[in-house]
Amino acid sequence: MALLSSLHLRPHITSSSDALYSHLTTRLKKPCCQNVVFCKTNQEDQDLSLTINNQSLKIQRRDLLLHTVLGSVSVPAIVPLAFAEEVVPEGYRIYTDDVNKFKITIPQDWLVGGGEGNGFKSVTAFYPSEASNSNVSIVITGLGADFTKLESFGKVDAFAENLVSGLDRSWQRPPGVSAKLIDSKSTKGMYYLEYTLKNPGESERHLVSVLGIANNGWYNRLYTLTGQYMDDESEKYRSKIEKAVASFKLVS
Repeated sequence: MALLSSLHLRPHITSSSDALYSHLTTRLKKPCCQNVVFCKTNQEDQDLSLTINNQSLKIQRRDLLLHTVLGSVSVPAIVPLAFAEEVVPEGYRIYTDDVNKFKITIPQDWLVGGGEGNGFKSVTAFYPSEASNSNVSIVITGLGADFTKLESFGKVDAFAENLVSGLDRSWQRPPGVSAKLIDSKSTKGMYYLEYTLKNPGESERHLVSVLGIANNGWYNRLYTLTGQYMDDESEKYRSKIEKAVASFKLVS
């Protein structure tokens, strides 16, 4: 199977990522959250790299094959998990992270990259083997003891409205990124958000996010899963992204 060699942040939309970061961290005792990871893949490069809030992680292509640790990057142990009681759709597989306590169903041929760094606890990305802007990422950050539920950030509708309005720069002259809220809901202790981002002259980016809080036995952690696909890749990736996001579960 052809391997993807690079995963990196699109520099022209880092402002939206930073705004999302600020939206969450203003309620925390110290900045430790990063919500959305904007990624683009490139088969010609030799490294896998993740850039989050001006912090970079890099994994060599050969080490990606073995999911090994490279330098200061620690790759979570993510292995296939087969549950007899679960029906896995054809062409998909279940991945579980026993350390960070989550599982997700992803396309069979998608690759996995991950790491840790200052400012966030863990990031894991799932992405297709071919060059694409579509992917799913999970960012896990520590919370203070008083943040035990998502309502600490506000009710879901208000949270979503504030988030999207904070990302929108369409009112600027010249206009910046346009952000539109599609849907928001709270189900089983998690927040589900759907919104779009569009830079002038570029294809629209669709994002579906899930937020949840869990305790690892020592402290509370915020889980932020975001699936994204470009409008011009919708036919190919939309159903895969939505299926992966819908399958995300926190496990004890």
